[in-house]
Formats: sequence, C-alpha cells, structure tokens
Amino acid sequence: MDAKNVVVLDYEYTDAHSVQQALIDSLQQVGLSVTLSADRKTVMSADGLVVPGVGAFSTVLEQLDLVDGATLIDQRLARSLPVLGINVGFQVLFGSLSEDNQEGLEQWPGTVEKLQADSHEGWTQVRPQESSELFEGLEDQEFFFAHTHAVLNDPWENHSGPLKKPLVAWATHGLDFIAAVENGPLKATQFHPERSGEAGLQLLENWGKTL
Repeated sequence: MDAKNVVVLDYEYTDAHSVQQALIDSLQQVGLSVTLSADRKTVMSADGLVVPGVGAFSTVLEQLDLVDGATLIDQRLARSLPVLGINVGFQVLFGSLSEDNQEGLEQWPGTVEKLQADSHEGWTQVRPQESSELFEGLEDQEFFFAHTHAVLNDPWENHSGPLKKPLVAWATHGLDFIAAVENGPLKATQFHPERSGEAGLQLLENWGKTL
C-alpha cells in the first residue's frame, strides 16, 4: 500500500522553517509521505493537511490569510478531509482571542485566553478521553508544550443536538486547559507532537491511521 500523503501548510509565521522541517521529519518517521505546500490543488488532494503555527495569534491569522488558509481548511472540512492543527494552529481554530477580541477561524466555539501562570514551556501529562483515536496507547504520557495562551473552558460543556460532541483532552499549568480536540476530520493539539519524542511520534502515527 502506498504511503498516505500529507501536506504541511506552507505559510510564514515565527520560526516557520524550523517548525515545518521538524514536522516533516516526524511525519516521515511514521511512514507518511509529506509535501510542504499552499497550492490549492495539492492541499485539496492530500490525504491529510497539517496546520502548524508558532508566535502571535493575530500574526498567524494574517499569514494564513495570505495563502487563503481559512478557505483551504473550510473546503477540506466540507468534504470531511482530515486536518490537524498544532500549537497556534490549534488556537486559531477557535472563535476568538480574549485580549483584543480578535476573531479566530471559528471552526470551534470558545475563547483563547492568556495563561494566568507563567508561560508554559516543558513536559506535561495530557488526560485524554477513553475513546480517543489520537491518544490510543498514550493515556498516561507527557507531551511538550510551549505557549502563553490556552483555551481554559470547555466550549462544548453543555453540548446538545444531533452532532457528536468533540473529544477534549486536558492538561494543567496553574489551571486546567484544553490540550487537544478531536472533532471528526478536524483534530488539533496545543502541544508540539514533533517535539514530544516517542509519544509525539506515536500520536502522529495514530493520526496517520485515521487518514
């Protein structure tokens, strides 16, 4: 069987080259074929799309806009094509940033807030739900975080209706915050799987199995 093809979305953000290369290396290590691109045809034909991001929420949104990233994500999800957001690529999927009411991509409700404790950089245990696909075999593992903002409240706490409630994984730095979300074809992590050693590689492999 041919390897699944994954596109890492190519756009400018803080430390873009090093983050992109680390992701490419990690995805290739788990047997995925990886392309770095923002070309619409390439993005739409891929088995999976990875949206990374490091730095300021607003800057990542501005740079995504230059490659029509919001539309690419929308169009893939409209066809139930998998998308994986990482770090600020996770945060921008939510409704807004609380500090200046900056709107996000609004794929999910919820607000990204500044952490009350010091910025969070280091290894922290993630608490997934039992039915998680991303965290299969990783229920007690630590992952590497580097962030100053997070989603502190579950926007689906009072979820009702015909659509399946997203799976939310939690971690703690001063307060509990959302570490990952699994919502059908759209999945995302606040932590960096590409910097999380064997646990991160296993998570990327688990994601690859869903493609």
